[in-house]
Amino acid sequence: MDISRFIKEHKSAWTELEQLCGQMDKRKSGLQASQLDRFAELYKIVSAHLATLQTHRAADEMTLYLNQLVSKAHNLLYKENNKSSQQLSTFFLHHFPALIRKRKWFVVFAFALFVIGGLSGYLAVWKDPLNLYQILPPSMAGSIDPAQTDQPRGDLHSPLISTTIMTNNIRVAVLAFISGITLGIGTVYLLITNGLLIGALAAVFMQSGKSYVFWAYILPHGVIELAAIFIAGGAGLYMGYRIFVPGPYSRKRLFLESAKESAQLLLGTLPLFVIAGIIEGYITPSTLSLEVKYIVAGATLVLLGVYYGYGSRKLVKKKEEAPQSASLALSSK
Repeated sequence: MDISRFIKEHKSAWTELEQLCGQMDKRKSGLQASQLDRFAELYKIVSAHLATLQTHRAADEMTLYLNQLVSKAHNLLYKENNKSSQQLSTFFLHHFPALIRKRKWFVVFAFALFVIGGLSGYLAVWKDPLNLYQILPPSMAGSIDPAQTDQPRGDLHSPLISTTIMTNNIRVAVLAFISGITLGIGTVYLLITNGLLIGALAAVFMQSGKSYVFWAYILPHGVIELAAIFIAGGAGLYMGYRIFVPGPYSRKRLFLESAKESAQLLLGTLPLFVIAGIIEGYITPSTLSLEVKYIVAGATLVLLGVYYGYGSRKLVKKKEEAPQSASLALSSK
């Protein structure tokens, strides 16, 4: 093996990797996405060069140099990957709940629209059961049989049911979010129509004396599922609001900023839909007693409250610390 020729051919890659290592050491924020991709690529290339030298020139000084360089790159790459996972956990543990708190009134408004739809659907069907066919597709309305609700559904293929339900609910949330570009009109329509559907079904089962059973099959997954839809709907409403009320800045700038924030709200709902889908696929159709299903529903509500309270307290803490910092700065002057 011609070591001089090998060094001449590959030295530029080694130098580039060394420079990127130096940049990662100096920058707290790490490398940009394109630089990080290049760093990972060079790490693989130089590792292959090291393997070649260890095979043919194990005792050479250049082999020792590359071994140190690859080791350093490996440690930095692991550190960068670990930093990304920490950022992800910080987003879901603190940033997402803080965003919900920041835009809570839009989420509350989304909930109110759903309730309005629910009450309308309930009263319409309670007054005249045939109105069910006006609210739901005829094929779906005709297949509803409250008498069959007591039958166990454990024979259903739970993984398939879970995946199908989760995908459908994520689609509804995405549509509620995207509809924000229609000045929020589409979001309002989706929230009310979803409420109409639940309200109409609730009236049917109430009239048949199966209300207790109905809610036992709805609430275990519904608490998390509906919370996620309200959050996504609130995100869409906030986007629509910013088109109407841009504030002191340009309408385009405020819309882009609100779209970015709303997209983060939508992203944060994805794990909620996964959890709701698992519950709806495995617990809802199971042969567990109705009381246990109500306990599961209550537990999900408590856990959501704890998650929201724990995660959003960081934002509250910052708001409390801000006036104190300002007063200290003024007193120091």
